[in-house]
Amino acid sequence: MQKHHKSKLCETKVENFGVRVGKLTILDDVSFTMNCGELTALIGQNGAGKSTLLKSILGEVEHTGTLNYFDAKGKHLKPIIGYVPQTLKFDATSPISVLDLFMSCLTWKPIWLFPSTFIRERVLKNLRRVQAEYLIDRRLGALSGGELQRVLLALALDPMPDLLLLDEPVSGVDKDGIEIFYKLAAKLCAEEDMAILLISHDLEQVKKYADKVILLNKKILKVGTVAEVFGISEE
Repeated sequence: MQKHHKSKLCETKVENFGVRVGKLTILDDVSFTMNCGELTALIGQNGAGKSTLLKSILGEVEHTGTLNYFDAKGKHLKPIIGYVPQTLKFDATSPISVLDLFMSCLTWKPIWLFPSTFIRERVLKNLRRVQAEYLIDRRLGALSGGELQRVLLALALDPMPDLLLLDEPVSGVDKDGIEIFYKLAAKLCAEEDMAILLISHDLEQVKKYADKVILLNKKILKVGTVAEVFGISEE
């Protein structure tokens, strides 16, 4: 697949990340750079430290090393980071809708204090980015796995992140849903010029859509283009 063109003007640097629990090393001296407009796939066996790396970037896991983000002008800033988990745990029998979910995440104020048209338009705008505006009034428990992940992706785009972290976002999603999700991720990279770091076990989709691939097993074993990491042609 033809990869999108990248401006490579802004970048996020993960520098010397390390995570240890007692004498156990989870991550060891992990360093790499992600450019804006670039989809980086993080691959490796179970227990390799992939999810721990994402949680470290989010600041949820104590770690050594630094995260540095530079905008298009080279200015050092704190990046806006979006995150999509593997799945969302909730009561499937609950009447909560997609709109209710957005409201609970976007504001701490009671829903009734906001004009309904303002909130609805904001949520619709986010859902349109992932081709899911028709789901706004759907009950969460009635969504398919793929639909739910697209809703969570839309939620991660408000505010629009500089770096989007996707932790096996299509785990348990059917084949068509997986294809849709990867296409959306690649489109977001190109249109919003953000960096995406995606954990995946689906190597065929990685080969098709990733700009860069990182093979991790506590430390980086390989990093480069699809061709460089897999030893194949990108044609």
